[in-house]
Amino acid sequence: SRVLFISPFAFLHYLQGSAMAPRSSALLPVAAAASCLGLAGLGFIAPPAVGAPAAAAPAPSLRASARGAAGGESSFAGTAGLAAVAFAAAGCARTAVVRRAEAEAATKKKGVRVVEGKEIPWNIFSPKAPYAGKVVANDFHPQTLTQETGDANWETAHVTFDHGGMVPYIEGQSIGVIAPGPDKKGETPAKIRLYSIASSAVGDKQDSKTVSLCVKRVVEVDGTHANREVGEDKPDKAGTGYPDKKVYRGVCSNHICDMSVGDEVLITGPSGAEMLLPEENDCNIIMLATGTGIAPMRSYMRLLFHDKAGANADGTRKFSGLAWLFMGVPYSKSLLYDDEHREYKAKYPDNFRFDYAVSREQKNAAGQKMYIQTKMAEYAEEMWELMLSEKTHIYMCGLKGMESGMEECFS
Repeated sequence: SRVLFISPFAFLHYLQGSAMAPRSSALLPVAAAASCLGLAGLGFIAPPAVGAPAAAAPAPSLRASARGAAGGESSFAGTAGLAAVAFAAAGCARTAVVRRAEAEAATKKKGVRVVEGKEIPWNIFSPKAPYAGKVVANDFHPQTLTQETGDANWETAHVTFDHGGMVPYIEGQSIGVIAPGPDKKGETPAKIRLYSIASSAVGDKQDSKTVSLCVKRVVEVDGTHANREVGEDKPDKAGTGYPDKKVYRGVCSNHICDMSVGDEVLITGPSGAEMLLPEENDCNIIMLATGTGIAPMRSYMRLLFHDKAGANADGTRKFSGLAWLFMGVPYSKSLLYDDEHREYKAKYPDNFRFDYAVSREQKNAAGQKMYIQTKMAEYAEEMWELMLSEKTHIYMCGLKGMESGMEECFS
């Protein structure tokens, strides 16, 4: 999975010099979305302002986190006077940086990272010293969330681990899982695989002792790679097997999807500060997810619309802004957490919206397959208005291919 946080201000700066800048006011919303989403192909950071540096807009702070992909600093290149000043000040700046680094190292705590002056849990457990958790029954969902579609890799599972309160995390972070192996390189145990956490900080059971993952079982039949020759593949926990074919099964994804209650799981982390929620409760949150990229989005929505941690004393929700989810899947049988989305929409219609793009079953008015970018184009003007607001935050998580697809559609 790939993740991205986009600052709307960085997006506006990018638009100033973008080749996709609108040539007419009618195309402005579409070009705006193109420029914003196109940032995903530029190393997942918001680029610096093009041309003369503009005054920095105040960026909202994140909930115990960094600001995600903030805009770059202005460069001294091409300005002789400023370059000379920079050169003269280099020695002092270097000394200050070294002293600051030494001070930070002296006060650094194990298992904690300070981000914007706040502590967040960070790599409490390492690959060499993982936490041994246990698989527990899901609070509500069955382990297999999806239905058979005819594809070999049709299954996506929701699996919950008990960590006994020893692996704290916050919404938007990830954990690592170590499978017994061997992996495709023959290593035992296998190298860790990182997974975005699909539960809020308090966990699905709201006792701060569990963490849940949303994992797609990787199965490839008669492809380039295989770790099971003809006659070696056996049915997995969901009952899918291909004994008459050469099969590649993802080592860690199959390890997780085949787990049963009581099984041990080796956990590392938590890590990640790029996808954390804003502190402001009146912000706008636009979420773009394909497949299991829904995981961090679910963690947000559980906090905002479900958990007691996100409620006021009188039972009303603390979140007063707009959360808008765009989710892409190949089949309607592949939709994830649809029941939760419908519940949130019914209870909080002014604060939550969701739209699905089912690529192999839906088409738009022009006859194009319905991908996330195709669905978003139907709301181009609304999206543009939201992006103009300094309260808007955009999150993307899913397959790498979704980036180029969005840029192509909106350009």
